[in-house]
Amino acid sequence: MARLPYADLTHPEVSPLVKQIVAERGSVLHLYQMLLQSPPVARGWLNHLTGIRQNSSLAGDLREMVIMRVAIINGAPYEAEQHAPIALKEGMTQAQLDDLTAWESSSLFDDKERAVLAYTDAMTRNVQVSDEVFANVRSYFEPRQLVELTATVATYNMVSRFLEALQIHSGDARKA
Repeated sequence: MARLPYADLTHPEVSPLVKQIVAERGSVLHLYQMLLQSPPVARGWLNHLTGIRQNSSLAGDLREMVIMRVAIINGAPYEAEQHAPIALKEGMTQAQLDDLTAWESSSLFDDKERAVLAYTDAMTRNVQVSDEVFANVRSYFEPRQLVELTATVATYNMVSRFLEALQIHSGDARKA
């Protein structure tokens, strides 16, 4: 159960954002219903996440692999539940999803994916990234994609920390 009540989606202050979220995402997920407690934060969050998820040049399978790995490291089940179907749709296999927990010993990830996973792990666990890990991941990406990769890792660390601090879970009851 979430630590705070979910926002009332019928409140006039949030109605325009609710319409935008439904248009872009199909429905108002638990995450956004919580964010709507602060419409200015919800608006900024929505714009930022739209940039990361829908306007990035980063390949969808790599983006979703990063999001799933961040969710695993941070113990964020809601994030993983929401993104596993997207990861499969974007081209990850179920076997790869199953092996993300121990990717270092898996043979299911190519060298580029392993570089991305090492970078994701370093950013998520240590914040600082060693020169070796950075040089390896840099060898696979142009600067724009490397910025987008870095922003994706950072953003989904933010998402998982928000979800877990407020104990947002997919089974929570919400307001209409």
